[in-house]
Amino acid sequence: MTTAAATEPVNWSNTQKIAFRFCFLLFTLFILFDPNGLPFVDEETGIFYLAPLHKLIVWIAAHILHLAKPITVFTNGSGDTTYDYLVVLLIAFLSTLGAIIWSITGRNTRNYNKMFYWLTVVIRYYVAINMVSYGVAKVIKLQFPSPSLHRLLQPLGNMSPMGLAWTYMGFSTGFNYFTGFAELITGLLLFNRKTTTLGAVVGLAVTGNIMAINYCFDVPVKIVATALVLMCLFILIRDTKRLVNFFFTNKDAQPSNLSPHRFKAKWKNVTLAVFKWVLILYVLLSNFNNAISLEKTFGEKAPKPPLYGIYDVESFVVNRDTIKPLKTDTIRWDKLIIGYPGVAEIKFVNDSAKYWQLNIDQKKHTATANTYTDTLHKYLFTYAISKTERKNSGGHADTVSYLTLSGTHLKDSLSIKLRRMDEKKFRLISRGFHWINEYPYNR
Repeated sequence: MTTAAATEPVNWSNTQKIAFRFCFLLFTLFILFDPNGLPFVDEETGIFYLAPLHKLIVWIAAHILHLAKPITVFTNGSGDTTYDYLVVLLIAFLSTLGAIIWSITGRNTRNYNKMFYWLTVVIRYYVAINMVSYGVAKVIKLQFPSPSLHRLLQPLGNMSPMGLAWTYMGFSTGFNYFTGFAELITGLLLFNRKTTTLGAVVGLAVTGNIMAINYCFDVPVKIVATALVLMCLFILIRDTKRLVNFFFTNKDAQPSNLSPHRFKAKWKNVTLAVFKWVLILYVLLSNFNNAISLEKTFGEKAPKPPLYGIYDVESFVVNRDTIKPLKTDTIRWDKLIIGYPGVAEIKFVNDSAKYWQLNIDQKKHTATANTYTDTLHKYLFTYAISKTERKNSGGHADTVSYLTLSGTHLKDSLSIKLRRMDEKKFRLISRGFHWINEYPYNR
């Protein structure tokens, strides 16, 4: 049993009770069915009820909704799969049905003060944990990496809306810090009972921005983002009158009741407090530890692959015949891009492109490549790297690196000479920050 604050209303209206029953079921089921970011409770741990849920949704899709296509894709990098929307539909149905049954069986209940308090605690911790997770991924710069070599050469018109958003966010380390610390601060404020209202107000702005980006740039995390916004609004419900008085009517905003609900047994309160701080420390330390580790593997500090760079093809020889860079040619390369381990992108002179699997042996100076659709017929190259001095337009000498590939594909012999581009000379990379701009530099 817990003790409630004396200032809480003894009698709730029927509307309040019905709304609470629905919200209680809705948010509880959402957190259970979409444990996004929660420690020890996610898809990867294989928690016992998620696998049966998959089967249930597949059955509902086939036998109740009669969808044209069976459900075969579950939550992955996208949180907006057909499966995810059907989970939301199931949650809404169960919440409505449960609220109706609960309203019939609980007609004599005077209030839900205790349940409202603990539901608010659960919701603010769910939002806080997600905010910490998102914030750390930005502060360590994992979620939005700097524009890759492939991205630097990709025409703006060929970018997806999500790709454009990721490039915009990933370009600026400072903006990552700004948004990341805003999310971190939101999480820390929500972890503390006395700063809950401030955390929810800040969180509403932060999660609202996330939701806007997800909707406007077709980022497939719309469901979770919308849920976080709704949860921040739910946390603020108890302070609606105070906030309206303060922001809109210029009236006195009475102090909020911040009294916690306590168990009568002291050991339960001590246990709860210890659990709280262990959880907060675990969420912070585990997120930072995981992000720092991933940064060295996939992020800004990850080692570059051998032959990393963008290469312009200067000569392309097939069976001793030099192929000219004609726009109608479908064989001659225009550029070679090696930006990720095991991957190469070939851009052809006719503006088409292909991705290859690439294996480089630095000791033997060999490179083996093949398309993803044909793993049998490989390109077999030996490579050599050379450097020379060239005068630039200003009359100064620049060191230029060349890559020479010699090898075979099928029955053809290939000899390709490529010049390494300096990606730091891209305007996006080289422009930098300027306090003073006599004119707008919008290119």
